[in-house]
Amino acid sequence: MGNDELRHIPVMLDEAVEGLAVHPGGRYLDGTFGRGGHARAVLSRLDESGRLLLMDRDPQAIARAQALFADDARVAIRHGNFADMAQWDAVAEGLDGVLLDIGVSSPQLDDASRGFSFMADAPLDMRMDTTQGESAAEFLAHAEEREIADVLFRFGEERFSRRIARAICERREQAPITRTGELAELVAKTIGRREPGKHPATRTFQGLRIAVNAELDALERGLSAAVDCLKPGGRLAVISFHSLEDRMVKRFIKDESGRVQGGRRGLPPPEAPKARLRAVGKAQFPSADEVAVNVRSRSAVLRVAERLA
Repeated sequence: MGNDELRHIPVMLDEAVEGLAVHPGGRYLDGTFGRGGHARAVLSRLDESGRLLLMDRDPQAIARAQALFADDARVAIRHGNFADMAQWDAVAEGLDGVLLDIGVSSPQLDDASRGFSFMADAPLDMRMDTTQGESAAEFLAHAEEREIADVLFRFGEERFSRRIARAICERREQAPITRTGELAELVAKTIGRREPGKHPATRTFQGLRIAVNAELDALERGLSAAVDCLKPGGRLAVISFHSLEDRMVKRFIKDESGRVQGGRRGLPPPEAPKARLRAVGKAQFPSADEVAVNVRSRSAVLRVAERLA
């Protein structure tokens, strides 16, 4: 087992795999391979007729998947965004389960060179897929002040977004912001330490990361694609780590469950849409024991739904 696997602890492993209700001959897709903790658990439940499809945006994650599973005939691997799962020929036969572990992974956070964390000074990159798209530094170099503020407010839920955006634009007139340390220091100097136990740049880094990787758009498209690809009885299991993601997942499952949204007073209620999903149980959270071992799991939420005929 490599160092990555020793450092990486899959979140809510047993709960997620149980939620998928894996059967030995099924076909499952892990759309966020990471370092493979969930994937190995699913694979251990498959027989020779089972199939495990692995996707990840991160080239390093795909390289790890190939190193681990290239010789296993049950496994197929694809570098790409889970939002595009329907474009993969291996998915065409339908899926018995889809697992999505949303957000940045521990290996990405722990590798300072990726620029996700303010804990070490590094290039301000933040791209999950380093083969395409613009980095956080490139975004900050050209975006208008209002756009930067909007990103920090919408995706980082940063209430001092305008103040931070103004400071960023003033600083870049002197020199571009290209390092994580520069940005973290600028934010701390601009707003001070407002929340005990939390670095003042936490929300700024979150907002930029989500924007650079178009994470919420990918989640929206990925949820829809998953339902389209699931067979009747197939399960969708989604682990999210902050309220923006979890609200999207919760609302999606509710909408796909055929519940009628409120209509206008005095008018007949709108016709209920055809249900494609049913929620399986309530939202699940990590146990106290898990949080004690892996503090990064503390904000995790798992939701499971089943595809209807």
